[in-house]
Amino acid sequence: MLLSRRLFKAAAIGTIGLGTFASLRANEYDIGSIGIVRLGRAAVTVFVIGNYYQKHLYKAKVLKGTEEYETLKSEAHKFGAQKLLELCCANKGVYIKVGQHIGALDYLLPQEYVTKLRILHSAAPQSSFNDVLTVIKEDFKKDPYEIFDSIEKDPLGTASLAQVHKAILKNGTSVAVKVQHRSVKTNAYVDVKTMATLVKITSWIFPDFKFDWLVEETQKNIPRELDFTQEGRNAEKLENLFKDYHWLKIPKIYWDISSSRVLTMEFMEGGQINDVDYLKKNGVNFFEVTNKLGRLYSHMIFITGFVHSDPHPGNILVKKNGSEADIILLDHGLYADLTNEFRWEYSKLWLAILDGDKDAMKEHCTKLGVGDFYGLLSCMVSGRTWDTIIHGVQKKKYSKTEKELFQKEIPNLLPQISNVLQKVDRQMLLILKTNDLIRCIEYTLNTQSRMNAFMEMSKCCVKSVYGEKFKYSQTNLSRCKLSFSEQWTLFKLSLYYVYLGVLNFNILKCVDSLRNKDFYPI
Repeated sequence: MLLSRRLFKAAAIGTIGLGTFASLRANEYDIGSIGIVRLGRAAVTVFVIGNYYQKHLYKAKVLKGTEEYETLKSEAHKFGAQKLLELCCANKGVYIKVGQHIGALDYLLPQEYVTKLRILHSAAPQSSFNDVLTVIKEDFKKDPYEIFDSIEKDPLGTASLAQVHKAILKNGTSVAVKVQHRSVKTNAYVDVKTMATLVKITSWIFPDFKFDWLVEETQKNIPRELDFTQEGRNAEKLENLFKDYHWLKIPKIYWDISSSRVLTMEFMEGGQINDVDYLKKNGVNFFEVTNKLGRLYSHMIFITGFVHSDPHPGNILVKKNGSEADIILLDHGLYADLTNEFRWEYSKLWLAILDGDKDAMKEHCTKLGVGDFYGLLSCMVSGRTWDTIIHGVQKKKYSKTEKELFQKEIPNLLPQISNVLQKVDRQMLLILKTNDLIRCIEYTLNTQSRMNAFMEMSKCCVKSVYGEKFKYSQTNLSRCKLSFSEQWTLFKLSLYYVYLGVLNFNILKCVDSLRNKDFYPI
């Protein structure tokens, strides 16, 4: 018995040793990359953040709701956000991805965390150029310079899981080569398990906050994003679905020099969609850009159900093409593939929000899993305050004051928001992230009060709802009636927006003349 225990102990130690050696080898013998070290960093960070909140906020002899308490809370959030950013940068990979997700939830988390972690959208840590060449060599079993005539050492951009380099093929064609960080796949499984443990600890320290949904989403999405062949297929599928959108450009995939860790694409130039100076310099109409973006994403969400779910500014480029602007969509690794049932229910929820119909909002939120929090989910979906929703989101312009009021209330509602995110239909999570990223772009370009986006979204919602009715229609007569009803509804919708437009005709006419003159945002 004693001998068997010793053998078991020796085998366990040997297994851990071999696993550690394999991890070290995959990470070029970087001690900091070992699973236990990464776990240790994360655990220490959680302890330090939790201790700071306990000491400087929860045990402070300050009354909740006072200005002093709000100041202390903001300082605690800033401290926690900085420590979380440092952890993400140290552990890289999956941690960067989670940090980016947090940085995208502009309307759902404290602004201190969102602002700090948004840095990761454009400043993720880089892999060495030697690592880039090694990954290419490992995947294609040949020297990279047998494939490419040249590869630029400095990346065009760096993300959580990969970085992109400009290269020239042997025939002189310029391409963009996306190369996965060498160690990210090795560390991904351990990182997700680590985060699951840390979230349980965090929930124990802060019982009001439930972040299991974030781990679940990461666990589900990371394997998909780590397979670049899936990303290539997503890009081609989207291009086929939107082939009639002549202004939407998707880079061509070079399949003969692509693998699960290397994706070679057509090289496309343009400025980031939130680069105000670039848009001004190139005479790009800000309203045209956000209208096209709104039209594209409304069609994705409400009509096709195939949604590009990482529209942060680094993944969307704009390029002037004659008298109009092209939208270039990059990074097709993460997509929401919505079921018809979810898409139809979400469309009905949006129509209820646009109508200010509380009963309908409650009904559709219940079907999405959070009937008790229908008001909160409606605000999260629309990014508007409850007062605005009740009085008509189409009638009231979105303002800086409303944004500030919305974000001021978020810290007071975090336990409820956490509850919604835990209970709501899982498909909603990527949609909420996508909505927030789009709104962030609109806010940067100062086009959030546009009328056309609501019109396009409303039309897509109507088409989606009638699509459900058509599916269950069994006779030609009923289908004819539905077709007439759909067209009549769309016509009435158009009349309504014409009516709203007439009210502001002089203002819009002035805006148009100014835009035609210098293309600057108003």
